Amino acid sequence: MSVATLTCANVTRPWAPVPPDTHAAQEAACRTPTVATHRCRVLAHRAVNARYRYLRLQADAPVALTTQPGQFYQLKCPVTDSDAPFLLRPMSVYGTGPEPDTIEFLYNVTGVGTRALATLPEGATLDIVGPLGNTFTLNTQSEQWQRVMLVARGVGLATMAPLVQRAAAAGLKLTVVMSARSEADLMRDEFLRSPQARALADVHCVFDTDGSSAVEALEPRIRTLLEATPHDAVYTCGSHRLLMLLQRVLHAHPHITAEVAMEQRMACGMGVCLSCVRLFDRDGDKQFLRVCREGPVFPIRDVVGEVDFG
Repeated sequence: MSVATLTCANVTRPWAPVPPDTHAAQEAACRTPTVATHRCRVLAHRAVNARYRYLRLQADAPVALTTQPGQFYQLKCPVTDSDAPFLLRPMSVYGTGPEPDTIEFLYNVTGVGTRALATLPEGATLDIVGPLGNTFTLNTQSEQWQRVMLVARGVGLATMAPLVQRAAAAGLKLTVVMSARSEADLMRDEFLRSPQARALADVHCVFDTDGSSAVEALEPRIRTLLEATPHDAVYTCGSHRLLMLLQRVLHAHPHITAEVAMEQRMACGMGVCLSCVRLFDRDGDKQFLRVCREGPVFPIRDVVGEVDFG
């Protein structure tokens, strides 16, 4: 068993301004992603439904050019009369653009940090740090890939929403399995977003309220979908139950690329504090890896579901 070593070798220098309105400048920004603190202005902030909120920010840098699907930012939530968040809050990116300096988040109000964040009015400022973490594997450079599956539950869909748009833009067909507590929590339109993605998507919705999201009902359904149509990749985020389900199902499909964006409590978000380590099995080598640094995207087959420390 090994523990990933701490290193700052792949932390890049703070962002430096590039000449505006030039294709070369945009390409340069994409080739050299940076981790930096950005002062942002709140452009839009509203409730999506009873549980989730949408936040759109304008940053002081072209973050849309350097942020990839699966990556996240650390948000400095405000201090209010009733809440005083101490640590920054990690939040996956829900979308970027179309302006180069805009970025979007979709979040569930669950505790002190997000409760304070929910009070931010339009026009307020918010500091964010990123982009952090790695990105999903998506083959858009050849005609070898034809269809991918996305299995999403709850706010985990926010992490994969940029991946949906990237896949749809490449013309890949989408098998979408969406799980939620109830139909009111589903956010189907918020996940697919674009007409192109909706046209390419075969959507299957399951709910806690009618029992269709239960493992014993969902597992054979996903097996049937994978057996009926060839898939090149499977992605998921946010649910340990779905992750373990997919590990079992994918035993019969070793050729399929399979990735999960892990959700884990973290403090620094940069790999120093080691609060977000998870156990992985890489070809028989058990390794504790940092979700914020080596992830948050990992091969589904590598995740160790239960840890026995003996």
